[in-house]
Amino acid sequence: MNVSIELKGLSTGYKVKGGRKVIASDLNASLSSGEMTCLLGPNGAGKSTLLRTLAAFQPALDGKVEVSGRDIRMYKNQDLARLVSVVLTDNSGIKNMTAEEVVAMGRSPYTGFWGRLKEKDRQVVRKCLGWVGIEDLAARRMQTLSDGERQKVMIAKAIAQETPIILLDEPTAYLDYPSKIAMMLLLHRLAKAMKKTVFMSTHDLEHALQVADQVWLLDRELGLTTGLPEDLSRDGSVERYFAKEGLLFDRERCAFSIEHETARDVLVEGDAESLDYRLCCKALVRNAIRPVTTMEGMQGSVDVRIRVSGDGTFRLLEKGKETIKVEKIEHLLHTIVPTITKCQITAIREAAEMNPYE
Repeated sequence: MNVSIELKGLSTGYKVKGGRKVIASDLNASLSSGEMTCLLGPNGAGKSTLLRTLAAFQPALDGKVEVSGRDIRMYKNQDLARLVSVVLTDNSGIKNMTAEEVVAMGRSPYTGFWGRLKEKDRQVVRKCLGWVGIEDLAARRMQTLSDGERQKVMIAKAIAQETPIILLDEPTAYLDYPSKIAMMLLLHRLAKAMKKTVFMSTHDLEHALQVADQVWLLDRELGLTTGLPEDLSRDGSVERYFAKEGLLFDRERCAFSIEHETARDVLVEGDAESLDYRLCCKALVRNAIRPVTTMEGMQGSVDVRIRVSGDGTFRLLEKGKETIKVEKIEHLLHTIVPTITKCQITAIREAAEMNPYE
């Protein structure tokens, strides 16, 4: 694949009175055409600063950024606008323009001094509105749109610019869940079908690990690590950058899960591979109850059991006798916690009567 952007000993940050503030230093990496790369990292890692440096919105403190093999500082603004399009998170300043007019601004590198659209430009604008799924918003003014709708407009504008490189800062930040997925899949398809370089910063860690061709992990202390999502999962890089207390990372699924503390065990009978069984266990763990499949290693009494019958019902048994049969896990939970507590209190009282001095 052709390298479109290359970082060589890059340091990012800001010049301040009496010196400079370095955010990230000695960054070496490259972006290739035909790939979507996601930049991931905790708040304050310098993701937005790096993206703005790649877009030439602010200068590098050290090192350089090369675009198509040429130092980005050597490009004129007009030439760079034909190579790189940018989507930032703050678009609140655009008012009194329709969505279609804003998307049409993406054609400005090609429309000449007067900015007059030709039929080809209008076709591109309509096509991009359709790709992003906002044709019905074309005539709406920007200030009447939601944050998510405005973000879609700005993404359509960047696509309409028809540049080989698209840089996006948190493009899915204001989108609902289905729109997040649809947008990331669209950007991935654009990279593949049109051989574009798509580079986006995001906090949607698990979505990025599922969709991105390449991942950049950025942290103030750990620096920059790049690679295939699966490789970064295999070698423990993702855990090193993101794992915290209470979080578990599944390397096979490339996904995080919450680690709940449990205070008691309950024997759960049934097909451990069935959906009902798995969801029942998930609900139990969230309520501090550890489901076990056998009595071996179980802590506490087995007076209370749950049976996932396989017929869509959940049954609660006390000392071998069925006490309830319900069709919803919610109803099971409402009963099991007080039942466990009751059985524990009973066991304590019986033990106290049997061994009064212990």
